[in-house]
Amino acid sequence: MKRVLYWIVVCAIVCGVVVVVYHYFERENRSVVQGIVECRSYRSSSKLAGRIDSLFVAEGDMVDRGELLYTISTPELDAKLRQVAALEAAAEAINREVDMGARKEQIATVRSMLNKAQAGLTLAEASYMRVKALYDKGVVPRQQYDEALANYRAMQATVDAASAEYALVREGATREQREAVEAKVREAQGAVEEVNAYLRDARVYAPISGWVSNIVAEHGELVGSGYPVVTILDLSNRWVTFNLKEDMLKGVGLGHQFRGYIPALDKWSEFRVYYISSEADFATWSATRARGGFDIRTFEVRAKPLSEVDILPGMSVIVYEEL
Repeated sequence: MKRVLYWIVVCAIVCGVVVVVYHYFERENRSVVQGIVECRSYRSSSKLAGRIDSLFVAEGDMVDRGELLYTISTPELDAKLRQVAALEAAAEAINREVDMGARKEQIATVRSMLNKAQAGLTLAEASYMRVKALYDKGVVPRQQYDEALANYRAMQATVDAASAEYALVREGATREQREAVEAKVREAQGAVEEVNAYLRDARVYAPISGWVSNIVAEHGELVGSGYPVVTILDLSNRWVTFNLKEDMLKGVGLGHQFRGYIPALDKWSEFRVYYISSEADFATWSATRARGGFDIRTFEVRAKPLSEVDILPGMSVIVYEEL
């Protein structure tokens, strides 16, 4: 009886060891696919080159869209703004002067010159008529008559010129002159707007709400135009990327669902495939036989979690067996 019990115990132990070893090797031989969590990232930069004046965020901060990240010191642009603002003020002053026309003093002066010319014309006409009457009677010589006629005509021209000057002063600037001055004003305003646009870009704001993952420059450092200073991760747009050999794609398509294990969180989650790359890349698996073999390509497959799970970029997602 004891011998029977002994062999029963031995057999049970052997069976238990076999079962454990079987499950161990079965687990080791299971197909495992590992993916990496990724998310969309934004690199905040400025069109301006300059020195960072103030930095308002730190790595690990959560920022809201439109929140001020950093500012750039731009003394050259400040000086340029003062310069173009002065040009704008000068152009507007000239434009106002043109709109107002000539001053009252100028109009009065030109009117006096016209009156003086008209009085001279009256005198020259009377002198010419007297000389002409005497010339017709043969009393005065031809030269005196010509001088009186020339003086009369000269005074007529003086009156015409004074009249034209008076009309011009009263009318003001011509249409062409007004258009030229208005164009100068618009040019100056455009220069001011351009400088202000650059100055606005000296203050860099968060393009999205997210997590500040990296800051590559600190206060006082000089950065170039378009240099990415702050990197923000959009945690609302996360996915898992898998690189699958083409012989593992059977049954995997858009909308395919599967379970994945997240070691960092020690939990399982459901995922759905939403993207499969249209162009495959060469993998490291190559044909081992000279005849009948082929190179195997890999495809990038992306999947999103079906439920809210606090996965962070860089975490792994393990899928046992096949997707």
